[in-house]
Amino acid sequence: MSIFDLFRQIESGSAPAASGPVTHLVVGLGNPGAEYANSRHNAGFRAIDLVADANHVRIDRAKFHALVGDGTVAGKHVLLMKPQTYMNSSGIAVKEAMDFYKIPSENVIVLFDDISLVPGKMRIRRSGSAGGHNGVKSLIEYMGTNVFPRVKLGVGAKPEGWDLADWVLAALPPEDRKALDAVSASAPEAVALLLEGKTDEAMRKFN
Repeated sequence: MSIFDLFRQIESGSAPAASGPVTHLVVGLGNPGAEYANSRHNAGFRAIDLVADANHVRIDRAKFHALVGDGTVAGKHVLLMKPQTYMNSSGIAVKEAMDFYKIPSENVIVLFDDISLVPGKMRIRRSGSAGGHNGVKSLIEYMGTNVFPRVKLGVGAKPEGWDLADWVLAALPPEDRKALDAVSASAPEAVALLLEGKTDEAMRKFN
């Protein structure tokens, strides 16, 4: 690639193609379909879109039962992924990609909604249980481990009298959506720190 080609790519807003094999997965959890787009459960989809935009990656190819796009993020060749299996079967897509690229669980970063956090809060962890989240439960089942870094995005606790499924699939009210959007704007930086192996720094900064 000539320097002029590189300048044209920069001007067009696209990133140079990454070289070498994919070494990391960054997964946003959610449900496909317009009816779920603004739901609490789709916080992971919205956050990974911000990661993609910040790194000039298009998540628009169908592969591994998911929409994917690859590029360079924080110096790593990364596959960004939005599973299309619906939340409760997210592990199917992730395991397929892990097996294809021979990626260890420690190199799989997952972004998802967390009802134990208020909207506007983020929590980063190296590992942990599913905590009642069916998407994470599926990941742990198919991956065979709970050791993978995750970025949790607060969507608020279920009020008394609500069914949990109804709560997470409901659209966020404007005020909560604004708070979630504000914290999700930090997702690209949080993911970059995790890819660089600076987990402690990411936890100090965002937890």
